[in-house]
Amino acid sequence: MSSIYDFEARQINGKDVALSQFKGKALLIVNTASECGFTPQFGGLEDLHKTYGDKGLVVLGFPCNQFGSQDPGSEDEISEFCQVNYGVSFPMMGKIDVNGPQAHPLYKWLTTEAPGLLGSKAIKWNFTKFLVGKDGQVIRRYAPTDKPADLAKDVEAALAA
Repeated sequence: MSSIYDFEARQINGKDVALSQFKGKALLIVNTASECGFTPQFGGLEDLHKTYGDKGLVVLGFPCNQFGSQDPGSEDEISEFCQVNYGVSFPMMGKIDVNGPQAHPLYKWLTTEAPGLLGSKAIKWNFTKFLVGKDGQVIRRYAPTDKPADLAKDVEAALAA
């Protein structure tokens, strides 16, 4: 796999989507959870989506229950939670694993392209973020503690590239 466009993912509504449909757009890919201390970042992610969506940014949320079982709900429950509590209008994908043998192939690729501290490939916690350029290549990996608003300059640079 040579770019993000080589992958498919399932939307939270069950429909498969080829990520190649996002060619020419910058992507912010985030593993999310509904019951985490970082859950309020949904609001910041929605702000990025509203601010930069018309300029070519697509935020993709991937619910994951691998960290402290902080996203135990069904996909319908997760979708409703995100919309009711944070007004999420960016695409939410189906629940996945981001680590281990059952990790989604997209996340295996992302973590190889942008390892964490000391070269670690594992996702350490919910709300790890990956910025992907309009060319389909990973630009940068962000820690869960990095607030979405703090990514604005990098998002703008990716959109201008």
